Amino acid sequence: MSVLTVADSTDAPVLRGTPVVPGVAHAPVLRVATEVDPAAVARFRAAAPADEEAALAAYDAAAAAVADGFSERAGRVEGAAAQVLTASAGLARDRGLRSAVRKQLRAGADLLGAVEAAVDTFVALFEQQGGLMAERVTDLRDIERRLVARLAGVPEPGVVMPSSPVVLVAADLAPSDTAGLDPTVVVGLVTERGGATSHTAIIARQLGIPCVVGVAGVLAVEAGVDVLVDGTAGVLEVRPDPASAERRVRDDAELRATTAAWTGPAATSDGVRVKLLANVADPASARAATEEPVEGVGLFRTELSFLDRPTEPTTAEQAELYKAVFAPYAEAGHHVVVRTLDAGSDKPIAFATHEGEENPALGVRGLRLAADNPGLLTHQLDAVAEAAAATGVEAWVMAPMVATRDEAEAFAEQVHARGLKAGAMVEVPAVAVLAHRVLEVVDFLSIGTNDLTQYTMAADRLASDLAHLTDPWQPAVLHLVAITAAAGQQAGKPVGVCGEAAADPLLACALVGMGITSLSMAPSAVRAVGAQLARVTAEQCREAADAVLGAVDPTAARAAARAVLVD
Repeated sequence: MSVLTVADSTDAPVLRGTPVVPGVAHAPVLRVATEVDPAAVARFRAAAPADEEAALAAYDAAAAAVADGFSERAGRVEGAAAQVLTASAGLARDRGLRSAVRKQLRAGADLLGAVEAAVDTFVALFEQQGGLMAERVTDLRDIERRLVARLAGVPEPGVVMPSSPVVLVAADLAPSDTAGLDPTVVVGLVTERGGATSHTAIIARQLGIPCVVGVAGVLAVEAGVDVLVDGTAGVLEVRPDPASAERRVRDDAELRATTAAWTGPAATSDGVRVKLLANVADPASARAATEEPVEGVGLFRTELSFLDRPTEPTTAEQAELYKAVFAPYAEAGHHVVVRTLDAGSDKPIAFATHEGEENPALGVRGLRLAADNPGLLTHQLDAVAEAAAATGVEAWVMAPMVATRDEAEAFAEQVHARGLKAGAMVEVPAVAVLAHRVLEVVDFLSIGTNDLTQYTMAADRLASDLAHLTDPWQPAVLHLVAITAAAGQQAGKPVGVCGEAAADPLLACALVGMGITSLSMAPSAVRAVGAQLARVTAEQCREAADAVLGAVDPTAARAAARAVLVD
C-alpha cells in the first residue's frame, strides 16, 4: 500500500513537521480566525462603562457566557476533550482572574485594558511555572479573546465548522477549539507551533484526526488551496496530484478499516505477545478503556482526581475512588498499575506541593514530596491495598520521579509490606543508566517517555519552540530506553513504556524490538498499535530497533523504522 509513502509526486511542494496522528487526508485548507474584529473592539472601547461596578458587571456577564460555552461543549464530548473544556470553563470563572481585573479597574484602566493586564499577569505566572502550567497560556489567551468578543457583542473567535471536509491550518489551536472538532469534517490538522505532547496533539490523537505539528511555513499556504496531510510521515503536500492524493486516501481508509477491526490480544505476526494497556485518570476513563482491546491499566494517574481539592483526601475517600477504577479489571483478571501522587511542577496540588520553587520541574515533585510529608505516601498506599483487597484486582504500584536506587528500595519496602508489586518510573536519566541496579529492589520499571525526553534533552516538553528536541524519536532518548529494556531482560523483570511514545505504531514496534514488554497509551490508540504489531515479525521489530538506534536524528530514525517495517 502507498499510504505510508511520503510522496508520489515530486511536483508538490512539501512542508515537514512532527507527525502526531497517523493517517492521510486530502482537502482544501481552512484557516482559523483567532482575532476579534478590531472595528467592534474600537466601538466597544469608545462606549465601555466607566463606572467600576458597571464594568465589573459587564465582565462577569462575559465571563459567565464564555464559561457556559465551554461547559456546553464539554457535555457533547468525552475523555480528554471533555476534561480540557471543563478546565477552560473553570479558568474563565476563576475568582483570581476576576480579582485581577477589579484591581486594574481601580488603578484606572478601562475594561478591555483591565482584562488584558489581568491575563498578562497570569500568563507571566504560568510561564514561570513551566510544564503543563505554561501550556495553559494558550488557554488564557483563548479566554481573553473570547471575553473581548463577548464584551464587544460579536461572535467568539475560533473554529467555525464548515459543511464540507477541510484541512485545518493554524499557528496554534486553543485546546478548547481542538476539543470541539468534528473529525468527519475536519479531516486533517496542521499547526505551525506545538509538540507531540501538547493538548492539541493529545486531543487530535483521541479524535483520530491526522495531525502534523511544528510545520514551519504552513501559514503561507493560502486558504482554499488543496493539500494532502500525511500524519504518519509528518508532511503537508501543497497542490498534490489529485489522482495520486485520492488513491492514497483510499489506501489509508482501507488501513483504518483493518485497524478498527483488530480485536487483540496484541502479538507480532509470528506470535510474540505484547501487553497493550490503558492510561486512565478516574473511574469514568477506566470504564471507558474497557471498551477497547486492552489487557489492563499501565498508568493510573491518581493525582488528576485531586487537583482541585484544598485538603488531602482521607484514606477511605481514596480507597473508594480506587475501587471504582479497579473493579472493571478485576472481573477480566487484568492488573492495574497505580502511579502514586505525581504532584509538583506542572501539577500543583494545594495540600501537597511546595510554593515558590525557582525551578519546580527540578524541584520537590513526585516521590520527593514524601520526604517531609510521609503521610501522603502511606495514606495512599493504604488506600490502594484496601481497594485491591476489596476488588481482588492485582495492583502494581510505581513511584514517579525516582532518581536513585535507595529511593526505589525505600519505596518498594513500603509497597511490599502491603502485599503489592512495587515499581519505579524511569523519567530521570540516572535511573535509565543504572536500571540494572534499580531492578535489584523493584519488581518492574515503567518508562515515562514524556518526562524522560524533557530531562534528557534539557527542553520543556510543552515548549513549542523546542518541539524538535522533545520529539520521542530523539536517538539519545531511545538509547536510554534500550538500556532500560536490556536491564529488564537480564533481570527477568517487565519493563513497560507509558509515555506518548507508546501510542506511535511504528515507534511501538521499535520499542518491542528493544525488549519492552508492555505499552500503555490512550485507549483510542490501542487498535492502531495492535494492528501494526500484527503486520510485522519480532525479527522486524528487532531490526527496526537497531535501525533507529543507529540514526542521527528523529527524521532519520523515523525513516529507518519505516524502511524496515513498511516500505
